[in-house]
Parts: sequence; structure tokens; C-alpha cells
Amino acid sequence: MSPTTDATADSAGTAAGIEIRPAIAADWPGMWTILEPVIRAGDTFTWDRGTTEDEARARWFKDAPGQAFVAVRDGAVLGTGELHANQGGGGSHVANAGYMVHPDHAGKGLAKALCAYSLDAARAAGFRAMQFNAVVESNVRAVSAWQGMGFEVLATIPEAFNHPTLGYVGLKVMYRKL
Repeated sequence: MSPTTDATADSAGTAAGIEIRPAIAADWPGMWTILEPVIRAGDTFTWDRGTTEDEARARWFKDAPGQAFVAVRDGAVLGTGELHANQGGGGSHVANAGYMVHPDHAGKGLAKALCAYSLDAARAAGFRAMQFNAVVESNVRAVSAWQGMGFEVLATIPEAFNHPTLGYVGLKVMYRKL
């Protein structure tokens, strides 16, 4: 069973009335309006900037115990996330997740609320920890947010990400137990 979160200002710093829940197919158009500009910008995610909509949908929606999820208010998708096993086999007890927020809602705690939802969902699915493999070091707001959510930086891989304007920057590997 997946958790559903009603994000409120006192629980996650987001505006009241935002619901975070598993995504359904009907959410995709709203999700794509968030994913596409992030993918095309190429400055925070390691996805190919030419990723098609069909490729993105196949990559974002996950099989159980993973899931895609959305933050919605009044039927509008404001942010989205995805959760899955970081590795297979002997590493399948560690989760991985990613989040994207509509630019109109950036800086309001929505990414943290999506992260909190994914931590609860990962715990409920039996994962023991969560690891982020590739947090772009120039994305200082994300690095700070994830540290505020209890993640620690295990390593920074130098020049592992070719940022479209900054050139080669590091990727941070971040981890926390559940």
C-alpha cells in the first residue's frame, strides 16, 4: 500500500491543500509539462536532453515496489517523483528516487514534501535505505534540501556531469537509512 500525504505548511513547508499520491495515467500530461523542460535544460538530471515523451513516460512510471507519484492541488500536477530499487539482486533493498517540481512552485518546500512521501513509501515497501546516485553538485538547493532530509554526501565524483553552461561538474552520491 502506498502512502498518501496531505502536505501542509506545518509538515513540509508547502501550501495547504496539496495532496501527494501515486500517479495514474491521467496525470501524465501534467507530469510531462514538468519533466520536459527539466530534461531539455540538462542541468540537474543525467537524462539525455533528447529524451522523447514516450521514453520519459516509460522511464518515470515504475513497476512495484517502485512507483511514480504526483503532488496535486485542485487537479493540477505541481510536482512529481519516482521511486525504485537502486540496484537488483543483493542491492535491491536500497531505494532510489528522483523529483521534479513545476518552476512556479520551486522553493516552496514541495520537493522536500515529495522526498518525504518517497521515504515513507520506500519504508512501507520494505526498503532499508535510500541512495541518490547523481545529485549535480551545482544544484546547491537540491543538495541542501536532501541534507535537510537526513541524507549525507558519501562522495562527490569529480567532473562526472557535463553541465550545459558550467562544463564538467561533480555528481554527489547521497545516502540515508530508512
